[in-house]
Amino acid sequence: MAYENVITERHGKVGVIQMNRPQALNALSSGLMKDVSAALLEFEKDNDIHAIILTGNERAFAAGADISEIKDQHFIDLYTADFINADWEGIAKCKKPIIAAVSGFALGGGCEIAMMCDFIIAADNAKFGQPEVKLGVIPGAGGTQRLARFIGKSKAMDLCLTGRMMDAEEAKICGLASRVVPLEKLMEECIAIGQEIAEYSQPAVKLAKEVINKAYETTLREGVKYERRIFQALFSTEDQKEGMNAFVEKRKPIFQNK
Repeated sequence: MAYENVITERHGKVGVIQMNRPQALNALSSGLMKDVSAALLEFEKDNDIHAIILTGNERAFAAGADISEIKDQHFIDLYTADFINADWEGIAKCKKPIIAAVSGFALGGGCEIAMMCDFIIAADNAKFGQPEVKLGVIPGAGGTQRLARFIGKSKAMDLCLTGRMMDAEEAKICGLASRVVPLEKLMEECIAIGQEIAEYSQPAVKLAKEVINKAYETTLREGVKYERRIFQALFSTEDQKEGMNAFVEKRKPIFQNK
């Protein structure tokens, strides 16, 4: 399917969604977010796609919301239109693993949608930040909530109250980015990671993602209980029998995703 604001590619079992508004540093217009949401849904429904990469270009993953589109809006306009709605939150609700391949600026909404992905691989030129305070507002797509959970209160306060940017190394040190790679290797590395994930049992991959996300929404006691039940439930799958038998027989498993 062709989109106006994104480019999609397939690399075996890995789907790539590239945000494509280079003239605006991938500012997150309503049109761009609708296309991202639609492309994600397309890959989510495609049984041949097992992992997804969301990326931008060398200069910007996404430099924030499209300010020209919202600057004259009022509370009732945003409330009625449910600004920052399902087109954004659909990223976090996707069952398949999503890797954010971040190069250049990931600011404001760009940082927020990167955090909605399952983990971030950052190019060495990546810059992260929540500079909304400089515009007289605050983050509105989970920036204060996810950032505080991911990197702690002090660092989140630092970024949200000063509006400063942090580079890729700082993002890695504080746990926002999983890995930092050279810019020229970013997509190669992310596709390789996606292909590795795509070869594992998809029920196990999807449930691992679900259980880890549960850790941010419940107590430790309840989270461990939930994890145990999912662990036990996976013993009803053919992939568990194949995986463990292959381990004992010292061969590579052939998962059927059932």
